[in-house]
Amino acid sequence: MSSIEIEAKTTQEAIEKACKHFHLSEEELDIEVLEIRSTGIFGMVGNKKTKIRVTPKQDNTIVVAQETLRKIVSLISEDTKISAEKKGDDIILTIEGNNPRTLIGHRGRTLEALEFIVNKAVNKASEKKVRVIVDSENYRQRREEFLKRLAFRVGEKAKKTKKTVATDPMSPHDRRIVHLALKEDHQVQTESKGEGFLKEVLIIPNKNNIDENTE
Repeated sequence: MSSIEIEAKTTQEAIEKACKHFHLSEEELDIEVLEIRSTGIFGMVGNKKTKIRVTPKQDNTIVVAQETLRKIVSLISEDTKISAEKKGDDIILTIEGNNPRTLIGHRGRTLEALEFIVNKAVNKASEKKVRVIVDSENYRQRREEFLKRLAFRVGEKAKKTKKTVATDPMSPHDRRIVHLALKEDHQVQTESKGEGFLKEVLIIPNKNNIDENTE
């Protein structure tokens, strides 16, 4: 996101406008005063206004991600706040405010749709690959814990029956959790099956590696 120039009656008013425009605090902005208003005789205000140039200090990708999500969420729910943090190469966006269930959706489908759109916007503006994760009400952690328990349970079933077991269709994010949960279990292997966004995860028993005690 490039710099912008803002005019106002005072420098502070211009800064406040900039903070509102970028949805960032004053500390997160580089502010350059371009022009100071003049005053006439006896302190009467002249025609000039204060003009400043403002540039976000943050990584451009964070600003794009936060702004894109804010615009979409504002159409769904009012009075929401979107915070952002960088973890490695990932950007974590957290939505706080009204209607969390609506923003999360059934099995996190709405969050995933928001995440998909924001990732498209961010990676279009970025020179390197960036992954954006959208969360609300700590849903991602709760969902991850549930999927890990599911993966272990289904994995045990596949080993006990020595038959392939399939999960319900899952999003790429959910499938990745299941694959990773069973990655170190050499008695089973996993693969995705299906077409489109939602696919099943197959848990396939490695019959030669299964301990007889698991039967």
